[in-house]
Amino acid sequence: MSTDVTIKLQDRGIQPSAQRVAVARYVLSTERHPSADEVWTQVRKDLPQISRATVYNTLNLFVEKGLLRTFVITGGHVVFDPNVSHHHHFVDEETGSIHDVPWSAVCLQEVPRLDGYEVREVQVVFRGRKTGS
Repeated sequence: MSTDVTIKLQDRGIQPSAQRVAVARYVLSTERHPSADEVWTQVRKDLPQISRATVYNTLNLFVEKGLLRTFVITGGHVVFDPNVSHHHHFVDEETGSIHDVPWSAVCLQEVPRLDGYEVREVQVVFRGRKTGS
């Protein structure tokens, strides 16, 4: 996996340091939408000396280079999304977990025109709870 991660980083013009590879190894393999602190906690298991600042800076670099997206949930809490393709989200209000919703699951007739604004992205966020199966 390290080789694959190293190649992904290099393909985006990112120098693959040990810290960046460790962060990428976690965030690019999870289906979760982790916060920076969650990433730091997980990465420290394999790289105990990594600082919180290094994790934050690395995550922001990955966003800048298109490897991750940020998603802001209730209260301004920011999480990182390894799925950079077009999709929507479902936030489980009981557990706080965030699930991807395929882009094709939502039918938008057209992107609304907002006077004085240029819309660059549309995302639908569903909120609710899991029901019995």
